Amino acid sequence: MEENIKNDNLIIGRNAVMELLKSGREVENVLIAKGEREGSINRIIAMCRENGIVIKNVDRKKLDFMCAGANHQGVAANVPAHSYSTIDEILEYAESKGEAPFIVICDEIEDSHNLGAIIRSAEACGAHGIIIPKRRNVGLNFIVAKTSCGALEYMKVARVSNLASTIDMLKKKNIWVYCADMDGQQWCKTDFSGGCALVIGNEGKGVGRLVKEKCDVTVSLPMCGKVNSLNASVAAGIIMYEIARQRLGL
Repeated sequence: MEENIKNDNLIIGRNAVMELLKSGREVENVLIAKGEREGSINRIIAMCRENGIVIKNVDRKKLDFMCAGANHQGVAANVPAHSYSTIDEILEYAESKGEAPFIVICDEIEDSHNLGAIIRSAEACGAHGIIIPKRRNVGLNFIVAKTSCGALEYMKVARVSNLASTIDMLKKKNIWVYCADMDGQQWCKTDFSGGCALVIGNEGKGVGRLVKEKCDVTVSLPMCGKVNSLNASVAAGIIMYEIARQRLGL
């Protein structure tokens, strides 16, 4: 008999995942054990493709571990710990407050603790929303929710298919896009007034080349020690507070 188990934000088992996909509920991704292509697995794959849901092929032992030894039948689905918003909702929220938009864009942040910390700092700094890509970026899982210490309940997070085209759209709305990366102008000497979006890059690779090319300005933090970069959430927090300071006129 198939087990229908929820382990934090994980839905386990073929029937359970099938019903989840039919329900129209938001799904982060579907995990399928490598080599599984029999029976209802093919229908699950087809439903994911029809709905643009990311499929990840994982080692069966890894899936066993994630499902705590439960009978997953080769498939599990991650559901978000919080509902996603849209970019329009983020912009409308800024407008309702009579403020120029302040948005944080995460470019392939892979660590749940980093995303949770960024969300927490963004909420404290008065950001109106966060944008993340659908692929190669951690989603709103329970670790993100826990690390945000409640901030996720107040922060709008939108998930998009293409960051580069999203940046183009924001720029058309008079939002300047700032890239946090190496070899840029000093963060404390940068004018962040008006609508702004801050791009924070991957923990190891930084901001992707195409995304960086789309940005208006690159800003950097000085490194005085032997390491050449900061943790993504730490760097994000420092720059976000400078943006908040300027917006508050302090």
